Amino acid sequence: MKKLIHVLQNNASGKLVLVLLLITMAIYLTMIFYSIPAVVSFAPELVLFDMSPTGYSYQNALELLGVLGPEGRSIYLTRQLPLDFIYPGLFAITYSLLLVWLLLKSISQKSKIFYLTLVPILAGICDYIENIFIIVMINSFPDFSSNIVGAASLFTIMKSSFTSIFFILLLWAVFMYFKNRRNIHK
Repeated sequence: MKKLIHVLQNNASGKLVLVLLLITMAIYLTMIFYSIPAVVSFAPELVLFDMSPTGYSYQNALELLGVLGPEGRSIYLTRQLPLDFIYPGLFAITYSLLLVWLLLKSISQKSKIFYLTLVPILAGICDYIENIFIIVMINSFPDFSSNIVGAASLFTIMKSSFTSIFFILLLWAVFMYFKNRRNIHK
C-alpha cells in the first residue's frame, strides 16, 4: 500500500487530475442521462441495483429483473454494465489522485493521512464486484440464489459507503487546501 501511495503522490498533477476528471464525468453523465434511463424505462417504478445504496433483498432482485423483462435485462447487460466497467476504474484513479493532489498542497508527503486516499480505490473494487454479481443475476434469472443477491447487495452497500466516505474526505481535503492557501497569503 505504501508503494501505491508513493506512485499516486508522484503522479498527482493538476493537469492529469483535470483530464481524468473530465473523462470520468463524461462516462458518469453518459450513464446518468443515457444508459441508466434506458434500463429504468422498462421498470420506472423500481430502483436499479446500482442505485440502491442501502442494498436490496432477494425479492427486490426477482421483482426488478422480472419487470425489466428480456429486453430490459439485455439493455442492462449491453448498455449500462459496459459503461459501469469503465467508470469504477476511472473513479478509483481519478479521485484518489484528486485527494492526493489536494493533500500534497497542505500536508506532509510522509503523513499517514495519505492512506485515506485509497478509499476511492476501495469503492471502485466494490463496484466491480457488484457488477459481476449483477451480471450473474441477469444471466441466471430467475434461477439465482439468495446468496448471490446477498453478496451483490453487500458490495452495493460497501461501494456506496466508500463513495460517501470519499466525498467527506474530499470536502475535508478542499477545506485543508483553502486553509493552507489562506495561511500562505497572510
